[in-house]
Amino acid sequence: MKSAALRRYLRRAFTYLLAIVVALWVLAPIYLLGVAAFSEQNAIYTFPKQFVASPFSTDTIAFFLRSTGVSKAITNSVIVALLTLFFTMLIGTPAGYAIARFLFRGRDAFRLLIVSTRAFPIVILSIPLAVSFIEWDLYDSVYSLALMHTALALPFTILTTSSVFASVPRDLEEAATTLGCNQFEAFLRVALPLALPGLAAAMLFTFVLSWNEVFAAVILTVRNRTLPALVLTVLDVSPTPYKFAGGFVMLAPSLVFMFFIRKYLFNLWGRVTK
Repeated sequence: MKSAALRRYLRRAFTYLLAIVVALWVLAPIYLLGVAAFSEQNAIYTFPKQFVASPFSTDTIAFFLRSTGVSKAITNSVIVALLTLFFTMLIGTPAGYAIARFLFRGRDAFRLLIVSTRAFPIVILSIPLAVSFIEWDLYDSVYSLALMHTALALPFTILTTSSVFASVPRDLEEAATTLGCNQFEAFLRVALPLALPGLAAAMLFTFVLSWNEVFAAVILTVRNRTLPALVLTVLDVSPTPYKFAGGFVMLAPSLVFMFFIRKYLFNLWGRVTK
């Protein structure tokens, strides 16, 4: 009995240790990036490196935000990410619900087709899309880039939402229909609220994908660059403080977005582990 208890204790300790190592692996670069971004510009060139921003300063961040084109690029990134989020959830949520709830010919083939769209490298898609957007007078626009990001995020969103809706008991919707709801009202009042944790996870992925995507943004925009595209194009000629501050500014919105929807993610994990 003691040996079995000892093995369980060691297994749990190893699990916690592994979780701590993974967390440090992810959080340490973010912390060091934040320290560099909120230190004085001269402190970035000093050795050994600081582990605490002392003195705390916003000079590096202010230097980056005042740089040419940065404020416009941030605005473009926010617009593109929100448009992508809207289009992706508008299309992906009903599509995922239909796959989870309805039996129709070719459903499995449709799922395979959705996954296969991610088999094409973005470099192959960007050039033909750029030519098409030029012909449609949509080139160098936040709307064309949002459409591209929507196409990139939709496969994950559809498959995620279909799995989430499949976990919602169909009996609840049938009970709602017996109480006077039609199919659409049962979806809105029963299935959709129960699926919010999974939808929040899909929204998080979509937002982060759109905010951080750079290759299509470089190909499809010239004057209306998003923030990652702008930083990439000037990275070679930028001073070191610009690079650190740019990395932190690109990272911060994803962290803020994750903070606001964290309760839905926790509920999703709680439902899975029960």
